[in-house]
Amino acid sequence: MRTASQDDVCEVTCVHPEAVARARATLPDAGCIEDATALLKVVADPTRFRILSALNTEELCVCDLAAVVGISESAVSHQLRLLRAHRLVTFRKEGRIVYYRLLDQHINSLIGGAVDHVRE
Repeated sequence: MRTASQDDVCEVTCVHPEAVARARATLPDAGCIEDATALLKVVADPTRFRILSALNTEELCVCDLAAVVGISESAVSHQLRLLRAHRLVTFRKEGRIVYYRLLDQHINSLIGGAVDHVRE
């Protein structure tokens, strides 16, 4: 991440009222911003991001997720509970096996977009 230098900051104070008004008009409300930043904090954890990245490929059971991520099934289950609480993943039960997948296309796009961005 770059720090501010003389090249990337304004040299004079100059406010463009129309641009400010347009930007303010498109800002989400305070509640939406709080929820969105909470979601991003949950995704920012490396273990949870690995789980979400694995699920971005395909639906996986808890045992498979533990093998992919390299942590215990109990630890995976703990992380999945948190991801479910933030509406990032959903599950289905088939007999005694629980399969997880990303909740919707928005989450697929979030994970895929983050990875694509850092690979550029």
